[in-house]
Amino acid sequence: MTDPNQPNPPHHGEGPDRPADPYPPIDPDHPDHLREPGTPTHPYYQELEFLTHEEVPVRFAVRYGEDHRPPGRPGVLARRATLGAGWSVLQYRLTASAQDDPRAHGLLEREVAAAIAVERRYGQQKFGAVFPRIVGHDLTAAEPFVLYRPPTGRPLSEWAGRLGAEDQERITGQLAMAGRLLADLDLVHRAVAPDTVRWDGSRVRLCEPYAAQRAGEAREPFGAAPWASPEQRAGRGAADPRDDLWSVAQIAYYLLSGRPDRGDGPPADLADYRRLAALAQSGLYSPHAAERPPAADLMRLLHVPDPLATGIGAADPLGRWRAEYDLQIARKRALLEGPGPVGAPPPGADRASAGTRVPRTSFLDRIFGGGQEAARPDTVPEPTPGAAPAPPSPSRMCPHCLLPVAYDERLLVTIDAKGNRIPLDLSAERRPGHVADALRKAYHLCPHTVDGDEEHELPVPYLTTGEPLSVALVGSSSVGKTHLLAAMLGEVELGGLEPYGLKCRPLNPDAHRTYLRERVQSLQQGRQLGRTGQQTFARFADGLLVSAGGATPRPVVFFDLAGEDLAQDGEVGRFLMGVDAFVFVLDPLRALRLSSLDPVRAQSGLRRRDLGDEAFTTVLNRIPRQRGGLVAAPAALAVNKSDLVRFEPAVDRWLARSLPGRHDPAAVRDESRDAYAFLAHHASAAWLKPFDDCADCTLHFVAATGGQARGDRFPHGARPRRVLAPLLSLFAMCGLLPGAEPREGIVR
Repeated sequence: MTDPNQPNPPHHGEGPDRPADPYPPIDPDHPDHLREPGTPTHPYYQELEFLTHEEVPVRFAVRYGEDHRPPGRPGVLARRATLGAGWSVLQYRLTASAQDDPRAHGLLEREVAAAIAVERRYGQQKFGAVFPRIVGHDLTAAEPFVLYRPPTGRPLSEWAGRLGAEDQERITGQLAMAGRLLADLDLVHRAVAPDTVRWDGSRVRLCEPYAAQRAGEAREPFGAAPWASPEQRAGRGAADPRDDLWSVAQIAYYLLSGRPDRGDGPPADLADYRRLAALAQSGLYSPHAAERPPAADLMRLLHVPDPLATGIGAADPLGRWRAEYDLQIARKRALLEGPGPVGAPPPGADRASAGTRVPRTSFLDRIFGGGQEAARPDTVPEPTPGAAPAPPSPSRMCPHCLLPVAYDERLLVTIDAKGNRIPLDLSAERRPGHVADALRKAYHLCPHTVDGDEEHELPVPYLTTGEPLSVALVGSSSVGKTHLLAAMLGEVELGGLEPYGLKCRPLNPDAHRTYLRERVQSLQQGRQLGRTGQQTFARFADGLLVSAGGATPRPVVFFDLAGEDLAQDGEVGRFLMGVDAFVFVLDPLRALRLSSLDPVRAQSGLRRRDLGDEAFTTVLNRIPRQRGGLVAAPAALAVNKSDLVRFEPAVDRWLARSLPGRHDPAAVRDESRDAYAFLAHHASAAWLKPFDDCADCTLHFVAATGGQARGDRFPHGARPRRVLAPLLSLFAMCGLLPGAEPREGIVR
């Protein structure tokens, strides 16, 4: 809130038909805004640069006050700051020592996201005065910070016993309204208490949303009795907007009785207070959120007008494009179900229209005419220590040269530290456990190498376990494919797939260890990874053995080629003909028509392209099509670097959330719909080509690093966000994810 003794700055939104904002944001039109760096006018002043809630960079001369530690915010320092000639703000900044805690930066970012969401939605409305007003932020500074207008009024704890019945009712009603407004943004404040809520005689003002969570996320333990609900204090279940209503109920009791309750359920003497009878009968004092009324019902009970009932903020700029997404899904379904071209496979024969997972060799049959005996890889059990390896599959397609490879013990080799291939002869070994262990680390030469070709080999488990799944990351140079793959496999290594019933082991222990050391660990230590070099032969970057529920493990291999190799229709990309699934990696800096990205584009030397990603086009033109002219292989379109647009509502809705602990097809569909609408609204149609061309394609907001690199390092470390979402989606479509039905035509 503003200081009444300070002058009001000019504001864009004012005009004859629009009242002046009583709490205008600080923006580039402020007369004290420094448009160019310069020498501060006073030795006590420094310069402070930050972004407004609209992501506009501004710079002010600033003078700081003394630091103090705000309660309930470990690792954060607060101080008053004076911008320009006398604008007072509050700064909360994350100290350098607190940044050793990997959660600290995430909590500040979550606070800023909540404050910006509130400001963008309600900042121009009079009722928005119940919330703190964000001035700006910089999450990339050496000490990341957020700025707010200083509050007016005094904490409710100082008003105890001094408020009349009318003021008590107004406070309760305004708190219920605040809960209603936050619920409409899917936010739970979680810090509503007498010492954090202020009253100035006419309106309440909540404290900064430093404890806010997204509705539906697993509750994090926070708060103390009686103000935080029992479920919130214990961290049980999912965050619910009605958690804040428990706090409202406890404050209402406190203001009337003059003392706090125990906080376990309805106060023992609740019946003695007739003015609270209606609240008690509504279930507001229930210790279970599900038994409390929603905020809108509470407002009706309190006879408080609902500001959202008038349609405030109801216009959805993405609504048209969400409807377009539904039409495109219907279009692709019609193409799949309609009559196919001459020579097209019959319904059910294609991987994208089959009700059950079609074996990998159905692809070989179409290209090479392979026999049916090769289509039973899942019947081959995995070699286990202490037992002789089972007979291998008769043949398996080499993912490099796209030719079938039959298991042959004469072609077994090991690879030493210098890359030399050493023949492996196990004919004299009689100990089954030793044989199994040797095969786990061995390679099988591909017999199709001809003069002039690069010799290549396959990990033995690729030929002796379940049906392989090859995944290629597609995108031009510098879109972040290498960082995304490293972040994905880092999350896998940390057990990120286990909640979904999946167990992962290395396809080859030595190769996997090298990848972890050179890529994953480097990224986790905050180092920027080098660009992927161009190749003369496509080799996969790493591989996993993925199993579900004790079933035979399936090899999953990941290809990460240089963008230049993917954009050229050359021999190095011929392996694309046999890839099972694709992750198309989109760079917002190249795709989005958002002016907030212009400074980052200028800094990185990247330019926006309306023609889309040339690697997308080249790859999509090369891979096989099915009935209706659609690409058969499942795909995911990953909007990488989404942290650059994290405060856009459609992005914030997903990027701010953790992945759920189970596969939720409805959530996947909703995220795809939001991402499609966001891209359709802010980018040219060319960037949606993977979705348009692929029979099954989900869309996801992800961030491989969570921030921009400075030099060769990420100043606040790498903070991956939702990087497993595209992989889980592909696993679901390919029948690898427990509880997810293999795709049957268009399932999203």
